[in-house]
Amino acid sequence: MNTRLLHSFSVYLPCISLSAHVASGNVVQFGLMISCVQPGVNPLKYDNYGCWCGFGGRGTPRDQVDKCCQVHDYCYRQSKQIRGCISYTSTRALMVAPVQIGKRPAQAAVCECDREAAYCFAKATYNPGNKNLNRKVC
Repeated sequence: MNTRLLHSFSVYLPCISLSAHVASGNVVQFGLMISCVQPGVNPLKYDNYGCWCGFGGRGTPRDQVDKCCQVHDYCYRQSKQIRGCISYTSTRALMVAPVQIGKRPAQAAVCECDREAAYCFAKATYNPGNKNLNRKVC
């Protein structure tokens, strides 16, 4: 993912004005949510972290940040059970306040997953030693 592009989105799109976005930007949308909760933090620091942050999470979470990612993954899986929520990468809305999303339950559920993970990251202690961890240890 292009870090400059992600940063541009986080700088030019205020959190409260974000509504529905197209499916191709799902990772970007999650990054924007993280930036809204933690201004000045590069959301990519959470990508490829521990055993659960990034694609293909498995094993025992290494720390609280990794646990946030595990819970986020499970939350997405739950949202797939909602009628109209087609896939892991389905269209999502990005808002800090999910009540503003509208009447799409699947969209609201996935947004809430992102919101909870973003706040979880903000409360957890980040361990640089878990970044780019060899997944074989998971």
